[in-house]
Amino acid sequence: MHNYLDFEKPISDLEGKILELRKLAAEDESVDTADEVSRLEARARDATADIYSRLNPWQKTQVARHPARPHFRDYAAGLFTEFTPLAGDRKFGEDAAIQAGFARFRGKPIAVIGQEKGNDTKSRIRHNFGSARPEGYRKAIRIMEMANRFGLPVVTLVDTAGAYPGVGAEERGQSEAIARSTEMCLNLKVPLVSVIIGEGGSGGAIAIATGNRVYMLEHAVYSVISPEGAASILWRDSTRAKDAATAMKITAEDLNDLGIIDGIIKEPVGGAHRDAEAVIARTGDTIFAALESLGQKSGDELRAHRRAKFLQIGRQIG
Repeated sequence: MHNYLDFEKPISDLEGKILELRKLAAEDESVDTADEVSRLEARARDATADIYSRLNPWQKTQVARHPARPHFRDYAAGLFTEFTPLAGDRKFGEDAAIQAGFARFRGKPIAVIGQEKGNDTKSRIRHNFGSARPEGYRKAIRIMEMANRFGLPVVTLVDTAGAYPGVGAEERGQSEAIARSTEMCLNLKVPLVSVIIGEGGSGGAIAIATGNRVYMLEHAVYSVISPEGAASILWRDSTRAKDAATAMKITAEDLNDLGIIDGIIKEPVGGAHRDAEAVIARTGDTIFAALESLGQKSGDELRAHRRAKFLQIGRQIG
């Protein structure tokens, strides 16, 4: 059954009627509902297009968090072959929130890193809802070091509400691990292409997204703190998350205008969860084009380009 967001009620009502008519036709072959179903389907498509053409930042946040939205493992299955995940940070243990390893992308070897949220209760708990602990970021560093050594491009797929803030994570050096991972991104002498596929939350996201090219899906969000967290700080009222989302400029359109990202990947009408195969294919085309462009640069040029890019962001925002 489809999970409808609160602002999708007009779509829900129309699609509910369509299901009822189809069920009626299936139960009684003498009832012809084809014309009415076609009419309602057209209205549902129009309603979906209309609603999704004018989403506000808070509604986009809800779409980015949709439980049926494709996650890292969906992109890994759709884009890469021979994906071989590696585990552990060689210091403490394994963190399942960050998935990392090596694969082939359109025939060429690459390193892949991304956050996995899970798609049911069991997998969400196993992956800690995509919120990585220090060992996850140290695993990412290990993969990036290997990619650098063997001259392999790095692709990262970001989808996290933020790094895990638990006591154990802080005791094991969460902030230091995030900083080291960000530093490793900046020091790479191979192409690094990052895509925000859902939520890009704070340092937990930028630790693997400090790339030569950074893209966002149309309804993804990227922010220094969640809207609820910002509302709690600014107004001591988390229910004002909608106001915070608008004030923080967290949408792909806002960040593209500000020069924080390099481009927007269009989603199917109704969001990525309505046609995962299409959005994964578009993401693959974007990554491929970026890698082809960056492949012309030397290692020193790639590193200098990345550093200049993020220094410029700091200058213009500051």
